[in-house]
Amino acid sequence: MDVNLFDFDLPKELIAQYPSLLRQNARLLAFNKDKNEIKDEHFYDITKYFKHGDVLVINNTKVIPARLRGIKVPTGAKIEVVLLKALKDDEYEVLIGNAKAVKVGTVVSFGDGELLMECREKKGEGIHIVKFKYEGVFLEVLERVGTTPLPPYIEDKSEKYARYQTVYAKAPGSAAAPTAGFHFTPEILDELKTKGVIFVEITLHIGLGTFKPVSVSDTKDHKMHYETYEISEEAAATINKAIEEKRRIISVGTTATRTLEANFNKYQKIVATSEATNLFITPGYKFKVISALITNFHLPKSTLIMLVSAFAGRENTLAAYCHAIKERYRFFSFGDVMYIYGED
Repeated sequence: MDVNLFDFDLPKELIAQYPSLLRQNARLLAFNKDKNEIKDEHFYDITKYFKHGDVLVINNTKVIPARLRGIKVPTGAKIEVVLLKALKDDEYEVLIGNAKAVKVGTVVSFGDGELLMECREKKGEGIHIVKFKYEGVFLEVLERVGTTPLPPYIEDKSEKYARYQTVYAKAPGSAAAPTAGFHFTPEILDELKTKGVIFVEITLHIGLGTFKPVSVSDTKDHKMHYETYEISEEAAATINKAIEEKRRIISVGTTATRTLEANFNKYQKIVATSEATNLFITPGYKFKVISALITNFHLPKSTLIMLVSAFAGRENTLAAYCHAIKERYRFFSFGDVMYIYGED
């Protein structure tokens, strides 16, 4: 498909630079994709769209301080690094900003030497395989010397790190947050549980590839990035039972959606596993697992709006986005949210 089919004009002032003061106060565009019906709500209204027996699937990944700024040893040249993927034995795949300054064997120091990094392999496009040396627990060291890599469209990156996390984040490993989950509060979660909604946690660690623009003109030529995911035995059993009993499965975000759909595509049911997926969902894809989707408003021509278009229909999605722009909804990571559902 032509990538331009997923383009739209977005006024710059609608790109949210700050989260809403209270998570639950984000605006909610409730979109019935079967009736092509839109309702303007707030996220604190979300619970009325759920019923007893619904399954809500959340991505419990936790954003880590994956951006490191250090100096090259011994020259003192400034080097910026973003962690992309954990490998083994303190080896990581990383993205290095000024990659020309780094060669195999180059050592970079972070936090006055508290963390050292040695380049082991260059893979191209700024991506390297490196090995870290430190004392203690790696994540604790990162908390001291690293920062959170906020999206490039967030201009002022100060004092926003605490809100760039869901309230249920627990599995460290992401360079970016599953932003659809930002709007949930403990109170909303409790209210859903009281209604008999069943919660399922899965984990997909999100890399910076989620911000990578589609640079080709046809979707079939786009190479989707791999991301690792994990589904537990309990999660698999709960989802399979819901599928068997034809109960609704509501996915919080595109990451949870890709995890479930990729797993089902491979095994013809949900199977407990830990592996990677590069599933690229575009219009024409037949969804096998999810019944409804909670998701933020996404960038033009992004793989994320393509996924939403596959679920809700491209023309319907763009019409809903046009409505959101007209009504001054806030877009992207710190912005407002959609709930996309159909007739039971």
